[in-house]
Amino acid sequence: MTAQNADDAKKAAAASAAALVKDGMRLGLGTGSTAAFFVEEVAELVKKGYSLVCVPTSERTRQQAQALGIPLTTLDESPELDLTVDGADEFDPQLRLIKGGGGALLREKIVAAASTAMVVITDASKSVPVLGRFPLPVEVNAFGLEATRRAVGRAIAAAGCVGAVTLRVNGEGHVFVTDGGHYILDCALGRILHPEKLSVLLLNVPGVVETGLFLGMATKIIVASSGGVEIIDNPG
Repeated sequence: MTAQNADDAKKAAAASAAALVKDGMRLGLGTGSTAAFFVEEVAELVKKGYSLVCVPTSERTRQQAQALGIPLTTLDESPELDLTVDGADEFDPQLRLIKGGGGALLREKIVAAASTAMVVITDASKSVPVLGRFPLPVEVNAFGLEATRRAVGRAIAAAGCVGAVTLRVNGEGHVFVTDGGHYILDCALGRILHPEKLSVLLLNVPGVVETGLFLGMATKIIVASSGGVEIIDNPG
């Protein structure tokens, strides 16, 4: 799929998600290239007169939403949301996700957990039979980084996975720092056969703030491809 076709697919998925938005809703706005198209769709709904209030999952999304005139709030002011729409780095047939390629996984998970429904918009290239093709992001505290990294490696091994654990750096070669002031370890595991087990083991590591495994959170996935838009509902 070319870059232009990929963008067209993302726009189609975002438009389908926007059709789920009702006047008066409290929305969570995701982060990433696909979610950015949904933010544009929300801005159009606001222009049409929809009374919406939104919680962004990152500073990048907040800046985009503000520039487009979308009314914003916080989870302190609106702790319960109706719907969050976000992208994913990959998803499996059980609608389990890996997220965090953009570095916003902690806020994305907090916002999604505060929402009645989480709809994921993506293109067909993100579909995998088994999670792990995309390196799993693990957000960690900067204090005790090397000790945490080694403990993360042991947790990965205990879950039956194998792969390199590397500290994320930005384009300038500096350590990537999240909006919350944390670091990210990217775990290139290839295949995660037991994501629930891995999630529990990682979250038990002191220093781990959150993981990019979003399990049991997506209520619907909207997948766009050159053949059209497919909507996959979570049977649970």
